[in-house]
Amino acid sequence: MTLDLELLKTLSETPGVPSREEPIREVIIGALRPLVDEIHVDAIGNAIGIRHPRGHGQKGKPMRVLVAAHMDEIGFLVRHVDTKGFIRLHPVGGFDARNLVAQRVDVHTRDGERLHGLLMPQGKPIHLMRGEEPKAPKVDDLFVDLGLSAEEVAAKVEVGDMVTLSRQFAHVGAHVSGKALDDRACVFVILEALRALGDHHVEIVAVATVQEEVGLRGAQAIAHDWHPDIAIALDVTLAVDIPGGSEEHQVSAIGKGVAIKVADGSSLSDHRLVRWSRHLAARHEIPYQLEILPAGGTDAGMLQRVHGSRPTITYSVPVRYVHTVNELASISDIQAAVHLLTRALEAAHEFAAK
Repeated sequence: MTLDLELLKTLSETPGVPSREEPIREVIIGALRPLVDEIHVDAIGNAIGIRHPRGHGQKGKPMRVLVAAHMDEIGFLVRHVDTKGFIRLHPVGGFDARNLVAQRVDVHTRDGERLHGLLMPQGKPIHLMRGEEPKAPKVDDLFVDLGLSAEEVAAKVEVGDMVTLSRQFAHVGAHVSGKALDDRACVFVILEALRALGDHHVEIVAVATVQEEVGLRGAQAIAHDWHPDIAIALDVTLAVDIPGGSEEHQVSAIGKGVAIKVADGSSLSDHRLVRWSRHLAARHEIPYQLEILPAGGTDAGMLQRVHGSRPTITYSVPVRYVHTVNELASISDIQAAVHLLTRALEAAHEFAAK
């Protein structure tokens, strides 16, 4: 199966920060519609596709498998516009401010206009420091310069407008790079797995969740409403296989296959699902690696503990430079994740008998 990397490009480049996911949700629903039997959008904004069982020999009520990846990206909301037209920001999601200096951003206005701006730190340029040591920036030190007059900015921009980092999707060797691969790469994995699916004996609830980056809020709503028999979260994980890291702390490595999560800061994967997933990967010759992420979490953290702790696992795509505009993922790892999820959905009824 050939991956539709143009779709991944669109998913990466489309804006959608927590609480303002409308543009990316529209793209996802358009891609999801031909792959499922029903589509719903709930009150918080999750996009939900229902795919009924396919094939013969069904008896009784089918088990329900929920797969989820979050659609939101880290970004900002406009917090203040000063009298000179410079914009101050409220972060929605976690940033390392060192990666933000001198980046380009887009301010998305209430009228649908996209204003290009520069994200810069307050203070003196290095030419005027006269021997002073530059300080590490903080997010509160940053402002957006739109290159417009104060009057133009005041007329166009208001508190709460969405601000996203601006970066084009690109191919880098055998990899792809761009913004928001966390977690648009895994939304893409779900879409491609649904496209590749053969017969399956389970009901599939495929969800692109909202507001994961600010506390797994969309996943909490989904877990309350849908009560799956099995839940599979999909998210990126850290690939710290770079200079300055160590083999012990790399978490995962680019090009070594899909990561089957054992544990992270929000969840402990069901050990039976881990064993079953490894068996599937081995049976179908899918490259995989085992992963423990010491801090941070995924939608699995909420899916696992609402309504009776359903068996839950996370499949991860290793990504370098997470939470920057240059996130980097291997095409072969994305393919492995698609392959494993496809086989898991086709065989999920087998797990029920374990």
